[in-house]
Order: sequence, then C-alpha cells, then structure tokens
Amino acid sequence: MVPYFLANPGISAAEAAAELGVNTKQLMSDLNQLWMCGLPGYGPGDLIDLSFSEESIEVTFSAGIDRPLRLTSTEATALLVALRSIADLPGMVDPSAAHSATAKIEAAISGREAEIRAAAPVEAPAVATVRSALARGRALRLVYYSASRDVVSERVVDPIRIVLVDNNSYLQAWCRAAEGVRLFRLDRIEEAAELAEAARPPVDATDESAGLDLFVDDPAVPLARLRIHADLVWVLDQYPMHRVAVHSDGSVEATMRFATLDWMARLLLGFGSGVTVLAPPELVTAVRDRSSAALAAYAELVG
Repeated sequence: MVPYFLANPGISAAEAAAELGVNTKQLMSDLNQLWMCGLPGYGPGDLIDLSFSEESIEVTFSAGIDRPLRLTSTEATALLVALRSIADLPGMVDPSAAHSATAKIEAAISGREAEIRAAAPVEAPAVATVRSALARGRALRLVYYSASRDVVSERVVDPIRIVLVDNNSYLQAWCRAAEGVRLFRLDRIEEAAELAEAARPPVDATDESAGLDLFVDDPAVPLARLRIHADLVWVLDQYPMHRVAVHSDGSVEATMRFATLDWMARLLLGFGSGVTVLAPPELVTAVRDRSSAALAAYAELVG
C-alpha cells in the first residue's frame, strides 16, 4: 500500500479501493493500521505518517517502504507455513482470506499469476457467526457443549476476543449467567446467533489475562483437595493447582478443578504415594479402589 500511495499522491479513497480490489471501508481500516507501523523504536519519527480522508490520501513518511516488498524463498516459506497453520484453527482468521493470501504468496514465489487451485476451506456457521459478532460488537446466544461437565447449555455472552490456548482457539467472553469471563472452545460451539444488542462486557473483563485460565474457579466443576509431598511440589507448576497451605515437612496442600472422576483418579495414581487425596470423598474412594485393583492384579502376576 505504501509504495502505491507514494506513486499516486492525493488519490481518492474510492479510486484507490477500486484499484486495490477492496471496498472503501476496508481501505480506511487498513490505512488506520498504518499509524502503528514503522521502524524499530516506534516513536515519533519512526512510524509511517500519512494524511487521508475519503477525498485524498497521501503518505508523508514511508519509513523506507518505497517499493513493493520482495520476499526471499525462506521468508515466503515461513509465511506459508504460518498461514496454513492458523487457517486450520477455527475462528482465528477468515479462511477465504487466508486461502487467497496463500495463493498470492505461492504465485510470487513461482513468478506466475495467482491461481486458486482448490476451494477455500468451509468455515463452520457457528464460527463465522462468532467472528461476525466480534467484528460488529454484538452479543451472542450460544449453544455450547461443556466437556468438563458433559452437558450442553444455552447462554448469552458478550464477546471480548478470540484467543489461542494450547493449540485450540477459544472465544473469550463475559458469560451473563456465570457473571464472569469464560473461554468457549470454538469447535464445541454447536450453535451461535448474533443478537441485535451491543456487547457490553465489564471494563475489567477486557483485560488480556482475564479468564485465560481454562480451569476457572467454577463451582459447578468438582474440586479436589490434595496433599503433595515435598519432592513433588513441581506439579504445582505443571497443573492448574492453587496452593492453600504449606506444612512443616515441606509438603503442600493444594486444590485443583477436574473434568471427570475417572480422569482425575488416573492422573493422581501416576504420582504414586507422592500425592494424597484429601477430598472429595468420591475421589478418595476412586483412587483407593483403583490402587487396590492394581495391587491385586500385580499379586496375581508374581504369585
């Protein structure tokens, strides 16, 4: 864009949009983003400077971008790998746009005209609705499958952003029913409907770190109370546990939310005697029964 506007000073937004193959709204949005681009330091005199309106667009400082960018094969390959990876994650980008960009980069490498060899990936309707609501600042009604409780629920949320956590994409939103920030994994949203009302998450809920813990302190999710031997306190850094007490022998008491009883019992058995279950009673029983069954099976093998 920058070399184009240097070569066409004072061009109108409508003319530029037509030549660049975008609509005027998209062009103005892209121009607004140029304010944040520039040279390292990113202070006054480093950032690209321009003056623009729908009548006239002019770049007054190019930050050295005087001609179209030419990618090396290594740079182009890295971009292609990144594009293909992110396009496979629901909701992170518009799959049609990513598909088109991939074709253009491939064409730039080969020196041939861009050719769309295959159809763009089809985005799930619910995911497309979520992205639309985010872009338009609208509230959403979701039908969502919760793996931690194995239930499908309907709720109204105020979208905040889409985030990537552990290679899964999530909608971060203020849940009106829970009155808190929650993460909704996009591939578990069964239905989504954009509402006419504006999204209004509380100001503190829009913080980057708010609600990014997948195991938020939801009282509907079971809570285990554990005593961890001093030699195994490293597990506090590996699992979403909350330290509640430290004993004189160096052992630590901690709590942890868990999805299912079977899963939690298997996890704790892997730590052997290094972790003792204090509560809830059903988890204590599950771990004890599994331990007894394992010892009995071992006795049969060696007996």
